[in-house]
Amino acid sequence: MIKIAVQFNYVAKKGWEPANENNYVITLLKIELSDSAIAEAKKSGKNIKKLFEEAAGTVAAESSTGTWTKVYDGKDSGIPLALRKKALAYDLDSEHFMFKVAYPIELFELDNISGLLAGIAGNIAGMKMLSGLRVYDVKFPKVMVEKFPGPAFGVSGIRKILKRPKGPLVATVPKPKIGRTDAEQAKLARILFTAGNGTYDGIKDDENLTNLNFNHFDKRVSLILKEAREAEKLNGNKKFYLANLTHSNMNIMKKRAEIIKKNKEVYCMIDVVTTGFSAIDTFRRLNIGLAIHAHRAMHGFMTRDNSPGVHGKGKLYGFSISMIVLAKLFRLLGVDDLHGGSPLAKMEDYGEAKYIRDVLQEKITLPNKQIPSLGQNWHHIKPVWMVASGGLHPGDIENVLDELGED
Repeated sequence: MIKIAVQFNYVAKKGWEPANENNYVITLLKIELSDSAIAEAKKSGKNIKKLFEEAAGTVAAESSTGTWTKVYDGKDSGIPLALRKKALAYDLDSEHFMFKVAYPIELFELDNISGLLAGIAGNIAGMKMLSGLRVYDVKFPKVMVEKFPGPAFGVSGIRKILKRPKGPLVATVPKPKIGRTDAEQAKLARILFTAGNGTYDGIKDDENLTNLNFNHFDKRVSLILKEAREAEKLNGNKKFYLANLTHSNMNIMKKRAEIIKKNKEVYCMIDVVTTGFSAIDTFRRLNIGLAIHAHRAMHGFMTRDNSPGVHGKGKLYGFSISMIVLAKLFRLLGVDDLHGGSPLAKMEDYGEAKYIRDVLQEKITLPNKQIPSLGQNWHHIKPVWMVASGGLHPGDIENVLDELGED
């Protein structure tokens, strides 16, 4: 039997909107109903529209104060408060199975992204009545945004450090991504840093190059940054090296950050998805003094959805969360650069790269007319560099700049 939310009604009355969005966290979703849920509804004489409404309400319930069965509602049960603080599914689109959920901010610890996600995305993708779900967007209220410092440097801060008031920053990843020793990596760095007229800005480690027995982190950092400083003497152009300090142990990440600082670099790189939201939040709040270049390795297992419904109109074939959501989370958590996709690259971006750029850089990101989205007022949070990457050919750079701009 398919379980649905009971005891409370978690679907708002038609036409309801939050009177003040700053009192809510809001999500935008699309669902697909499972064959078993549809078959059960038909047996009971329930139409698909009603089943969709029940499913939307169940999503709101499961991610806030509800459950699948009636529970004790007597003295000290918590039921009266649960009723007042329940989330509401609203703005239901029964044609495309899309809707929004408004969560009262009292349901969340305002400075806790991990706790937030355990609510709004925690159990809902596991519900048997659904065969597909995509979280398109999340909108944070001002009181939550104010709890996060955002990027330490952002676009303007990095430009000031590198003495680059305008123009894009051009960097590359030595290939093969793993294969060179630390000394060999430094030799290649010298070639790249001094190529052409020395306007090549930087190099970075790839996502899986950390501290290997043939390519040690501390030695690699020391050798490559020595080459960077030597290259800077040739024509005065500042260079950067994005050393990947990713580790599952935060203490080791901190030690690696100190190694980078000791070698007079202002940048580091972290695989932000595999390292996790808690690690990024903690690292940023330590104020170590390094700009965070955020690589999104593994994001595809969350964001990839090649079904027709990826932008609302059509069927979903699975469960996913959009790159727009991840971009918002990592801007809030305080990265300075983020790989956000590119209109010309090997990675799938569903045509969202330009909007992700807006999510990362606008003070007020407006909803997109073609891509399901909610917008966001970023208040004090600084703009983040949009990193176009993933199989980019030099011949594509002008087109990419035309699409995404110089930041």
